[in-house]
Amino acid sequence: MKEKIYLIPGLMTDDRLWSRLEPYLSEYELVHLPIPLYEDFDEIINEINKNIVCEKINLLGFSLGGYIASYYTLKNPNRVNKLFLLSSTPSNTEAKDILRREKKLEIARKNEFIPLDEKKAIELLELKDDKELIKITCSMFNELGKNVFVPQLSSTLKRIDLLDDLLDLNLPIKFYYSTNDRLLNHPWIKQLYDKKHNFKLEFREGTSHNISLEFPKELSVEIKEWMQSR
Repeated sequence: MKEKIYLIPGLMTDDRLWSRLEPYLSEYELVHLPIPLYEDFDEIINEINKNIVCEKINLLGFSLGGYIASYYTLKNPNRVNKLFLLSSTPSNTEAKDILRREKKLEIARKNEFIPLDEKKAIELLELKDDKELIKITCSMFNELGKNVFVPQLSSTLKRIDLLDDLLDLNLPIKFYYSTNDRLLNHPWIKQLYDKKHNFKLEFREGTSHNISLEFPKELSVEIKEWMQSR
């Protein structure tokens, strides 16, 4: 029986986020956990719990999914074997982002959902000439649509910093991110280098946020190393 890895996607992404990664992790069973449509993190993790049948799980979260995975782990420490945070910081939302997100929410709630076009998608990607990648990125965002966008973005305004609680956990926690990912809270990561912790911090040079789609082979090496940790 294959060991399982439970995967939580990020804002406006779904199981397509892992489509290029799966071939490199064939020795594992990948279990997809979509983000429930709630704005409250307690409700989110309670719903996720209904889809978890293992006694202890290996949990990997991307971006917003990394925050949810961290929150889940803190609320259910006896149910998590190890934690992997991909392009994610379990921090509160930076002040510079709050007003911008509130404005986007206001627009979306007025039924003015703005689709993601190719030009904007290219701005978000490191591999700007990968046509299939651009298509996947746009398709996920646009097909999930307003009904997913509003609760997910709203939940990000309710984030609290989880660092101090994570420091108290006694399980393998690994961070993997791009050094110039503009969607990441870099001041939060920087402080980790001044604190005593047992986290494993690994990074790659570049701007990629959606590492699982852009650099899946590279990411698979990091995941396999994490899976071997005890």
